[in-house]
Amino acid sequence: MLEDGTVFEGIGFGYPAEITGEVVFNTGMVGYTETLTDPSYRGQILCMTYPLVGNYGVPSFDVKDEYGLPKFFEAEKIQVKALLIHDLSDVASHWSCTKTLDQWLYEEKIPGIYGIDTRALTKKLRVRGVMMGAIAVSDKGPVDDARMKKLVSGAKYEGMNFMPEVSTAKPQEYGDKEKPCVVLLDTGTKYSIIRNIMRTGYRVVRMPWDSPYEQIMSYKPKGVVISNGPGDPKVCTSTIKTATKLIKTSTPTLGICLGNQILALAGGADTYKLKFGHRGQNKPCVDMRNMQSYVTSQNHGYGIDPKSLAGTGFQVWFSNADDDTIEGIEHATKPVIAVQFHPEASPGPYDCMFVFDRFKQIIDAGKITDGVKAKKQKQKKKVVKKKAKGGKKSAKR
Repeated sequence: MLEDGTVFEGIGFGYPAEITGEVVFNTGMVGYTETLTDPSYRGQILCMTYPLVGNYGVPSFDVKDEYGLPKFFEAEKIQVKALLIHDLSDVASHWSCTKTLDQWLYEEKIPGIYGIDTRALTKKLRVRGVMMGAIAVSDKGPVDDARMKKLVSGAKYEGMNFMPEVSTAKPQEYGDKEKPCVVLLDTGTKYSIIRNIMRTGYRVVRMPWDSPYEQIMSYKPKGVVISNGPGDPKVCTSTIKTATKLIKTSTPTLGICLGNQILALAGGADTYKLKFGHRGQNKPCVDMRNMQSYVTSQNHGYGIDPKSLAGTGFQVWFSNADDDTIEGIEHATKPVIAVQFHPEASPGPYDCMFVFDRFKQIIDAGKITDGVKAKKQKQKKKVVKKKAKGGKKSAKR
């Protein structure tokens, strides 16, 4: 049941329960194990627009990658509050499959409904915007409509601080201790972000979302990454305060998704809530440095107000080709960059892995690296030198 009174009836699966949350949709065709474990979905009821879900089952959590991280999941448990799908596959077949989607949700005590018109639900959310909703999966008789209305009326998402639920409680280290350190400020990070920082040659120190600047610097990091995460960025006041100091001290910093919004707020810009957000694996973004387009994986409900960037030192790095919203920012004079999409994908295309490599270049150079600007500056220096030489000869004559 949505907050406007609309009811969708289907067949329950997963765990019998009554849950409230913000109802959102994702347009991705695959990758439900990574999607359901993405901490950015904390507090939300997720509708998958692709009609058939669950056909390749769920792999084992014990399968690890070369860095010792779970290979097929983005967090230690399911993060969505409930799942809404059109058709639940009753056959799960894949070489890595150890259980069905139904079994996995039951084990994690997450309710789900299938057999509903997910197309109609998605169209309603696109027209009206995301809404609060309640889901009831009953194994003891009919669902009470009056109780559902009461649940929906008391549901809340905006202004909620999900950080204590998704962030690490204490610092955690990953990788070779002999390698240089990058601090990951955990506002709801995905394992794939940790994986890609390690891929570029660093060990990772994952720190709580409210870690002060001084504590971060005690690890003598080469750079800092502010991760993705759920909810309104404005509730992350401690993280914004830390990010402000990172900018002022010219600490090489990369923001991803929520981290992008936090850095914008730290620089003096403003954020706002999108009507229905960007959640999927096929979102086109344009790199404003060279006008090249990339297909990106996204999951966010808030964005940066473009008018508010004036005077902050930040300029637009990426723009959304569909609606012109800001998809990335870079500082004109500080070694600080950020993207709204997920360069680590998982699930989704790996087109933008270069974002992590650019961050490494920034760390190595200690400043923003822009090929076009660098080339122009080099040419300018040559012209100045030639003029200077010519002036000296004239003086001698």
